[in-house]
Amino acid sequence: MDLYLNKPIAFSVMAKPIGSICNLNCTYCYYLEKQKLYSSTSDYRIREPLLEKFIKDYIEAQQVPSVSFVWQGGEPSLLGIDFFRKVIDLQQKHAGKKKIENSFQTNGTRLDDEWCRFFKENNFLIGISIDGPEFIHNRYRVYKNGQPSFSDVMKGIDLLRKHKVEFNTLSVVHRHNSQYPLEVYRFLKEIGSGFIQFIPIVERETLAEPKDGVRLVPPGVQSDVRVTEWSVLPEDFGRFLTTIFDEWVRKDVGRYYVQVFDVSLANWVNEAPGLCVFSETCGNAVVLEHNGDIYSCDHFVYPEFKLGNILEKSLVGMMQSPEQYKFGSDKLEKLPRYCVECDYRFACHGECPKHRFDYAPDGEYGLNYLCKAYKMFFSHVHPYMQFMGDELSKKRAPANVMKWTKKADDQKAGVVTVPQKKIERNDPCPCGSGKKFKNCCYDRLGFLAG
Repeated sequence: MDLYLNKPIAFSVMAKPIGSICNLNCTYCYYLEKQKLYSSTSDYRIREPLLEKFIKDYIEAQQVPSVSFVWQGGEPSLLGIDFFRKVIDLQQKHAGKKKIENSFQTNGTRLDDEWCRFFKENNFLIGISIDGPEFIHNRYRVYKNGQPSFSDVMKGIDLLRKHKVEFNTLSVVHRHNSQYPLEVYRFLKEIGSGFIQFIPIVERETLAEPKDGVRLVPPGVQSDVRVTEWSVLPEDFGRFLTTIFDEWVRKDVGRYYVQVFDVSLANWVNEAPGLCVFSETCGNAVVLEHNGDIYSCDHFVYPEFKLGNILEKSLVGMMQSPEQYKFGSDKLEKLPRYCVECDYRFACHGECPKHRFDYAPDGEYGLNYLCKAYKMFFSHVHPYMQFMGDELSKKRAPANVMKWTKKADDQKAGVVTVPQKKIERNDPCPCGSGKKFKNCCYDRLGFLAG
């Protein structure tokens, strides 16, 4: 534990200054129910003294030159633009010599010119939640009255592009859009998303009468539960990732960044992946609720994972607490033997503990529900990741994989690239077989010989 406590202090807090309050009612949203944790609350807006304390403490806690704030919800734009002007003022007040960065995750439906000017002037990175083209997006992402949200989201994206605001996209992968991988991927490229995140949705609901109206169950519950009808199926998620990867690796490497591909490559070359689900341990990213409560993780906002409140405990103290250390180290220490012995453990590390509710082939509990998906994906991308890793080790661009892949595709299809100059009988055959020309394709391509 001492090694853990002696690490440089740099951690992330996902701030939810309006809790789970949102103007949408997305069918699969696991956070809407969190409102019931604060059923006695009438106003979910974070109070200014608490906001300032969080900003001050968070900046002071980071022993790094750049501090990143992440604003989420619910829907943070419901707080109004003046709230975030105040955020900027408070950050400047307490920044000292540290650089401050802000990211803002939104459903995009409430954006206008004023919001976009503010984002541009203050260098906000915007994350837009969008699940694909209209027929896909509107399946689950609807307003409280059931009306679709796609057209309003697209207006928001158009405004971001108009004002040249940097944005990326977050797409939930569910039972429906997992059937349309290329439609989703090509659509996201068309709307200008240069950085694409795919988040698999896997939720379980109780079969018993919901307690306090809460249907979705916390991790660890093993009985009287079922996977929700909108949760992605493992095989479908595996095909979704591999299908998109096949297009990306042939056309888009270095042009479009797909998070799951980038972090996979990081693990292939023994670099920190920068994404908790594929890290060996976790626990370095907590959640701040509107009243100052801190929870171990965005996916573990349940009473048993509450670390405390910033009005009563220090952020650093909660991050370095035995409870949070155990939460993070359990990701490694509770891996089933099936995972420990897996060829792709280095790339997956058992993925998110939230999804570890399945049984391994040997009967051990705690296998990740999406294990089949990731085995399918990692085995498929292995040669490409190996090639890109080798290119990086030689200080060459990973994008060279596109030429390498084209050559392999052509060879498989029997396509021969005609060289610009005559070739000698003892030269390597242009088909790429590795044999001498005279011992391979000379009989049918002898006219190329010098």
